[in-house]
Formats: sequence, C-alpha cells, structure tokens
Amino acid sequence: MAAKEATRIVIVAPDNLAPAADDEHAAQEAARSRSLRIGLLEAGCNIVAVLPADPFLPERLAQLQPEMIIVDAESQARDTLEHVVMATRDARRPIVMFTEDNDTRHVGAAIAAGVTAYVVAGLAPERVKPVLEVALARFQHEEGLRRELALARSELADRKVVDRAKGLLMQRHQIAEPEAYARIRKAAMDKGVKLVEIAQRIVDAADLLM
Repeated sequence: MAAKEATRIVIVAPDNLAPAADDEHAAQEAARSRSLRIGLLEAGCNIVAVLPADPFLPERLAQLQPEMIIVDAESQARDTLEHVVMATRDARRPIVMFTEDNDTRHVGAAIAAGVTAYVVAGLAPERVKPVLEVALARFQHEEGLRRELALARSELADRKVVDRAKGLLMQRHQIAEPEAYARIRKAAMDKGVKLVEIAQRIVDAADLLM
C-alpha cells in the first residue's frame, strides 16, 4: 500500500511580523510562529512555502497548488485575511487562521468570507493536527453542499428552458404538452445531445424572430 502523501501547506504571513521596537514581543512572536510550524510538521504536513499577503498571492498560489492555506497573523489579521480570501476566490481551498488578534469582531466575517477555522491565541503543537482535520472535514462538507446547491440551480434552470421550449412548440404547432416534449426528446436523441440543448436552440430561434 502506497504511503499517504503529506498535505501540501502554504503559510501566509504578513512580512512585518517581527516588530523591531520590542525585542521581547518579537521573541514571543517568533516562538509562536515556530510552535505553529512544528505542529504542522508533526501533523505530517508539507510546508511548500511561506508567502507574504500581497497582490502577487493569487499567482503564487496558482503555481504552488497547495491543498490547504494556513494564515499566521500576529496582527493586522483583517488585512491579511482580505488578501487570502481574494486569492482563493476562484480556487477554493481550506483556510485555517491562527492569530493573536484578540479582536473577535472579525471572526464572523472571516468565516462568512471562507475561512474554515479561526484559532485565537496560542496553540500547543500537538493540537494543530486535530484543528486541521476538523477544518478539512468542514471544508469538504461545505463544498459538497455547494455542489448540491449548484446542481439544483442548474436543474431548475434547465427545466425552465425546457418548459419554455415546450410552450413555444405547443403554441406554434397547436399540440399538447406531451407531444411537444416528445418532439424535443426525439430531436435530442437524433442529434446525440442533451434535451436542454435542443430546448435552448428552440428558445434562441424564437427570440431571434421576435
């Protein structure tokens, strides 16, 4: 049995994490970030890069293709988060945010924006793995719901197109609904395309003649 590949992780952190004016604070911040990285490695993660939250983040993530994004934000968590959310808007990935920012007013907005887990204050390295596992499970569940919703919306839109096409055929040829549907279905089978594609062609043709 092949060994499971390590989860590809990209850490996003502000490029000004270490304040020069306060050596003690800088040391505490360095220790916190180091503890997080140890926890990630102990969890079996492959840290492929540590990137700043800047306008180039989308291109870098597209190149690296990480499976999960860790946001390590000691301060200015909101600004960092905005960059990450924008960078993952078109290619969704689990986002786990570790921050020392005690201003929890942004937690709700962060979750709504796409953050899978939001962890405030320090976290022992051995607790990192459970956090990531829960975050991944939640992300997969939410993606499943998104796919189901998208499918339901697509099916509803298809039904509306087919219903309109049937109505056009019924009006033009003075036929009943079953006969109109049978004609659309036969045309789709003859051409080897989906029924909704034939229906859309009928609707488009009718719109051109209006």
